[in-house]
Amino acid sequence: MTARADWARLDKLDQGIVEKLARDARISNRAIAAELGVTEGTIRTRIKRLQNEGLIQFTVVTDFRMAGSPNLCMMGIDADPSHVCDLARSLSDIPEITCVVVLLGRYSLLAMGLFTNIEQLNDLVTERIRPLPGVQRVETSVSVHNLKYEAGIAKITREPEAD
Repeated sequence: MTARADWARLDKLDQGIVEKLARDARISNRAIAAELGVTEGTIRTRIKRLQNEGLIQFTVVTDFRMAGSPNLCMMGIDADPSHVCDLARSLSDIPEITCVVVLLGRYSLLAMGLFTNIEQLNDLVTERIRPLPGVQRVETSVSVHNLKYEAGIAKITREPEAD
C-alpha cells in the first residue's frame, strides 16, 4: 500500500492528530484533544492504534548542525530505466544516504546525505554508487547555504527485520 493510500484511509480526526504531531511530537494529548474538539482518551486511543498499525512512529531527530557542521549533499543519478527500482533499493541500504527519491526529469534518482567533508562524499560516489548495476552517471551538488532546512522532518525508515 502506498503512503497516499494509507493517508486516504485515515479519517479527518486521525489526519488532524498526525498533522499536530508532525508539527510538534511533544504536544500533549490534552492539547490535541482541545484543538480537535474530542476527549483526551480518544486521542490516546487513536495514537496507540496509529502506532500499532505502523502508520506513525516517534523518533528523536538530531539537528544536523550538531554533527560537526556537515554539508547537505545531493547526488543526481542517471540510470538505465530497467534498473531504477533495484538501484533505489540499493541506495536506500547505504547508511550515509538519508533520502532516496525516484524522479521523472533530469535524473532518474536523487540521493541525499549529510557529509562532513568532500572526500567522504567522493569515496561514496566513486567506490559504492558508480559501480552499482544500472548507474550511468552521477552528478553531485553540495549545499553552501541552507535558507530553510527543517531538522524536525525525520527520515522515513523501514521496519527492523525480524530475527
